[in-house]
Amino acid sequence: MVSDWLESPAHFTPKEVSWLAFNARLLQEANSPDVPLLERLKFLGIYSANLDEFFRVRVATLKRLALLGRRSRSLIRYDPARVLQVVIAEAHRQHQEYSDLYDQVIAELGNHHIHLVNETQLDAEQFAFVRRYYREKVCDQLSPVLLRPRAQLVVLKDRSNYLAAWLRDSRGRQRDRYALIELPTDELPRFVVLPERAGERYVIYLDDVVRANLDQVFSIFPHDQRHAFMVKFCRDAELDLDDDIDESYLSRISRSLKKRAQAKTVRFLYDSTIHRELLDLLLEKLEIQRDDSLLPGGRYHNRSDLIDFPRFDHEQLCDSPAPVLPCPQLENAPRILAAIAAEDILVQVPYQGFDAVLACLREAALDPRVQSIQIALYRVARNSAVVRALINAVRNGKDVTVIMELQARFDEEANLLWTERLQEAGATVLVGVPGLKVHAKICLITRKEGGELRRYALIGTGNYNEVTARVFSDIHLMTADPELTAEVEQVFALIVRPYQKARFEHLLVSPYNLRDRVLALLDREIAFARAGVDAWAEIKLNNLADDQIVERLYAAAQAGVRLRLNVRGMFSVQPGIPGVSEGIEAIGLVDRFLEHARVLVFGNGGDPAVWIGSADWLPRNFDKRIEVMAPIRNPRLRRLLLDTLAIQWRDNCRARVLDAKLSNGYRRDGAEPLRAQEATYDLLRSYLREVRS
Repeated sequence: MVSDWLESPAHFTPKEVSWLAFNARLLQEANSPDVPLLERLKFLGIYSANLDEFFRVRVATLKRLALLGRRSRSLIRYDPARVLQVVIAEAHRQHQEYSDLYDQVIAELGNHHIHLVNETQLDAEQFAFVRRYYREKVCDQLSPVLLRPRAQLVVLKDRSNYLAAWLRDSRGRQRDRYALIELPTDELPRFVVLPERAGERYVIYLDDVVRANLDQVFSIFPHDQRHAFMVKFCRDAELDLDDDIDESYLSRISRSLKKRAQAKTVRFLYDSTIHRELLDLLLEKLEIQRDDSLLPGGRYHNRSDLIDFPRFDHEQLCDSPAPVLPCPQLENAPRILAAIAAEDILVQVPYQGFDAVLACLREAALDPRVQSIQIALYRVARNSAVVRALINAVRNGKDVTVIMELQARFDEEANLLWTERLQEAGATVLVGVPGLKVHAKICLITRKEGGELRRYALIGTGNYNEVTARVFSDIHLMTADPELTAEVEQVFALIVRPYQKARFEHLLVSPYNLRDRVLALLDREIAFARAGVDAWAEIKLNNLADDQIVERLYAAAQAGVRLRLNVRGMFSVQPGIPGVSEGIEAIGLVDRFLEHARVLVFGNGGDPAVWIGSADWLPRNFDKRIEVMAPIRNPRLRRLLLDTLAIQWRDNCRARVLDAKLSNGYRRDGAEPLRAQEATYDLLRSYLREVRS
């Protein structure tokens, strides 16, 4: 995919190309016989969700940049029109691979007595069940919209599932009619479990429940032939914020969300068997051009719902459950804040669970000596226990300040609702900083102790979200270190009163010092290498695609610094190019849990310096977001993180080598098989025994 860029002087892979390479790794998981069958189906769902975001964000951005022509080269270092051609072609290639894999996995489910059937495959008993289910659950949720040639079509919901219906009278007495039916997947599950029969399990799409009842949906029409075809479209997801400083930020976000509902379509998926006249009418009504945004497909779309496919009781088809490990310093602690005061604590989720973070917030909400809680929220759970704890803190007389980021992509509407709930409860809610996203994962608890105020900070790599913490691999630092907590307090002060001068000596904070400090840390390793001192760095991120950082990594490699990069997603570095990046090795790890932690380690002349935090290495993270990275000062915790990274680097089961061609080859070294996420669990279990003893 990247051959066009391999010989460029910059040796910089466009992030859109590398994003699709990451999605290809998800397809590898879905195709792996080592992954349990229902987990393979889950990876197909994750792939589908990722591809939606890719088109809504990256493809939409490329199309806007391509319209700028040569002027776009001042914004990015590659030709957006050319990249657009490449990624569309690759997305279409992956789409075919995805379809083949989907058919393969569904067929294999049948071998395990789980059958996904459609409305034409139902026996009399199943058909009766589907008719009853439609009457009792589905009928009241449907609102079909007729497509009339001269009538304006109402605004359709982005990424929703629609059936485009074609009603035909075989006797020729009635003209054809067309309609759109939105599937009620917000209210009902996408998959309906049918009655079991002789040990065989049956599942049907909600789509096909509706198809089986089209005669009921359109009972007022005399047409005797009824067909339905799935269609789905993705709109440009970029919020169109203007610079009207007289209008409240909250109002601008709300208005931008309404604009998004009418944004340009960047991908239109449709059943390739659709009636041509119906397709033409849809394209006309939706004002969709016949260009690369059109993608013919199969019978079903929006397969991100595969993540929630019924699991029944087939344990052998799912990942085996692993009991959540307790955090050793908190296992028997009567008071969490007292345990944090005694020493810094690391919580690694999901291995050690998110309960320690929730328990800390709940304790702070009840503790009579706690004066205030400040927290930055980016994405929270639908029924957030974090927000409930904060509301309870308000009820117990605490001063609660919440920084609610309203530009958290695709969570804007949910965050607006949480803002209202918190404000109604009496919390002070600040809705981000105009011009910057607050992406930092920080919380500050202030407690009165012995006539003085003592601060406790939580600094993490992941969101305060108990649901995603079950599947995202993240790290949360709990500390009462006065130097760190004082600077966390300064970060909150800057959010309240932005664009002041700020000086951070211990935390890495964007947009204030993160870029300069990272470059300085790389320069220090370069100086060590030139002085003959062993120089190295190990970097774990979700995304790495900042051109200035990439250039400095190449300079470090050429100076003799050993660089190991562990990057899950977008990756613009091209390792292993003679004379440019021979000292750079890179892997991408995709497994049961989503690797989400950001960890920076620099050799520092034999005394490794370690940071964790919220920032990836993209221009937006350095320049357009408030991010926080914290140093890990406790020697035992530092060693634990170094051991964790070493395990991930030795993974020879789920790690892929990230080379210049993004070929996604599995890392195979001939050593005894080591699966990093399983080994990390074992490491933390050993750490628990060590602390207990």
